[in-house]
Order: sequence, then C-alpha cells, then structure tokens
Amino acid sequence: MLTSIAEYISTHTMQLLGQIATHTGISLFALLVAAVIGIPCGYLASRSEKAEIIVSAPFEMLRVVPSLAFLILLIPVMGTGLAPTIVALTVLAVPPILLNTIVGFRSVPVFMIESAAGIGMTDKEILRKVRIPSAMPMILAGVRTALVEVFASTTLAAKIGAGGLGEIIFTGLGLNRTDLLVLGGVLTAVLSLAAGGVFDAISRRIMRYKYV
Repeated sequence: MLTSIAEYISTHTMQLLGQIATHTGISLFALLVAAVIGIPCGYLASRSEKAEIIVSAPFEMLRVVPSLAFLILLIPVMGTGLAPTIVALTVLAVPPILLNTIVGFRSVPVFMIESAAGIGMTDKEILRKVRIPSAMPMILAGVRTALVEVFASTTLAAKIGAGGLGEIIFTGLGLNRTDLLVLGGVLTAVLSLAAGGVFDAISRRIMRYKYV
C-alpha cells in the first residue's frame, strides 16, 4: 500500500497541490463568513437570554442535519459547486463561534465593567478595551473548534463538484482503492492539524499579554 501511495504522489504531485489549495481556500473562506456572522450575533445574543434563543436556535436546528444531507438539500436551490458548499460549511461553523462568543462576553467580570465606567470610559470604550479583550480567549476557542470541523468536512465538497481533498477519497471509494482512501484521509488530517497549529500561533500572537 505504501508503494502505491508513494507512486500516486509522485505521478500526481501538481494535482495534489491543487486539491490541497482548493481544500484550504474553501475551508478558510467558509470560516471567515462564519466568524463575520457568529461573532457579532454572539455579542448581541449575550445581552439577553431572549436574544440568545432567537439568534442561536436556527443555527442549532440546522446543525442537527448531517453536512452531506444538507449539501444535497441545497442542490435543487443553489445547484452544485462552490456556493452550496460554502453555505453548508458556514452553517456548520457558526454554532461553536456563536456559542463561545456568548459565553465569552457573559464571562466578563462585572467589577471590570463597573471600574471602567467609574473612571469615565464610554460604552464604546468599555466594549473595545474591556469586554472584547476579556471575551477574546473564548471567541478564539470557538473559532478554532469551527476551523477543525470545517477542514474535516470540506472533503464532502468533492461530492458536488467543488473540488478539494475529497476528490481523492471519493475516487478511492469508486475504484475500491484503499491506498487512495488512506492518502485522502491522512492528507485531510494533516491539513487540519497544520491549520490548527497555525491558528494557535496566531492566537498566541493576538493574546500575547497572557503569555508575558
């Protein structure tokens, strides 16, 4: 099997690099869209329990639907390719970002907010200098969770013609080739771990005050 994998890599190097690039691009774009949706919505939902229910309930309901089934349901509406893939991955990624953002903002100690108000900070200054920095560790933890889930689930994109490392896996299934299944799975796992490692390094940079 190892010989077959090595031979496939040597003869399909450029194709593999293209699939890795596509996989990474789809995953990062979906994660960015999810963060743009999840973080502001999480902040708004953290202000009251009623708002939390209204904001988080739709995403929690959609999350129950398996990613592949959700992709298939989107095909009659959006067709195949990149668009339905991004939508499905975004729906998958929003809940952990949203929920961690809610928890992060609600975990900000009251005395810090009161102290900031006591020294004359405005609400915007309190948000920028107190609430956001205090909530940031939880927000980043949610983004990291979403990142790993998205990188792993992007393999399904190949099922509807969006490309990525899933092409290797589905080709292996179609041809009954274990070597391709193993190669696709290992590459996906390595890419997910690498993305997580890079994100951890960026997180430490953002929160460098915690490591001083």
